Amino acid sequence: MAQERHIIHYKIREIADYINWGYFFHAWDFPFEMSTVSGVHDCVSCRRAWINSFEADKRAAAEQAAVLYDDARAMLAEFDSRYEVRALFMLFDAKSDEDDNILLDDTPLPMLRQQIPGKDGFCRCLSDYVNPQGNDKVGLFVTSVDAEMERHGEGDDYAGMLSQTLADRLAEAAAERLHEEVRKRLWAYAPDESLSVQDMHKELFQGIRPAVGYPCLPDISINRVLDSICRFGDIGVTLTENGMMRPHASVSGLMISHPQAQYFAVGRISDDQLADYSRRRGMTTEQMKKYLARNLESLMLNVEMRTPNS
Repeated sequence: MAQERHIIHYKIREIADYINWGYFFHAWDFPFEMSTVSGVHDCVSCRRAWINSFEADKRAAAEQAAVLYDDARAMLAEFDSRYEVRALFMLFDAKSDEDDNILLDDTPLPMLRQQIPGKDGFCRCLSDYVNPQGNDKVGLFVTSVDAEMERHGEGDDYAGMLSQTLADRLAEAAAERLHEEVRKRLWAYAPDESLSVQDMHKELFQGIRPAVGYPCLPDISINRVLDSICRFGDIGVTLTENGMMRPHASVSGLMISHPQAQYFAVGRISDDQLADYSRRRGMTTEQMKKYLARNLESLMLNVEMRTPNS
């Protein structure tokens, strides 16, 4: 059984400062540098100085980015009086085993291992960061917005995209805020941490929180395992047949505390690994192929690149 289970309701104003504006502007096809508007004072002179800091051919885009940022903040103010973002966290006793599983108590959580070594010569797996002897812990989490938030701008293309991109960022912001609370208080493996939000966005904290769909945790169907353990429905999250979450603006995954834990990409997988992983997931290889299509496609691309032209 989980040692702890927490459900937290966040007001929008409690997590707005945790938004990564770089990814917000990326969703609108602005270069990352435009996100620096979020750190500029609102006065006319400061805003103008920020716009003029760009090369002449970028100033029109900077003005558009500033308008978008102002519209986003206005919508966040609307959201604050209507909606909230919810988070669920569970902490488990855990250990790993030689089959690249993470065992949460007695529940196996199959992981995938890199087949091509990284620069350090290792083929990584998330289970590497969990002690095989036990005496370790792993957290599971999910965050999600009110479903009505995603429909906030219906009937207006601009407002609709703005509400959706903000909802996505708020779900991620809640995960950032939750992870900070986990490190310092709920799990408390880094109680003395003192990081700015910018430092958190740079991932300077101890441990990692790989989300389902990340390159190191690419199997979307693992959401079904997490849901069976955590009961996503308790914060209003449901799963589609393929394991996608609804509302779309939801994030789920693991929290691992190992000081050397780092993100990586599983990358291409072989037929042998597909068969082994399918066995551990209790699925046929044909069923599993649709969830790992990108990893298999990268294998096929690699094979094609090695095949001489006829």
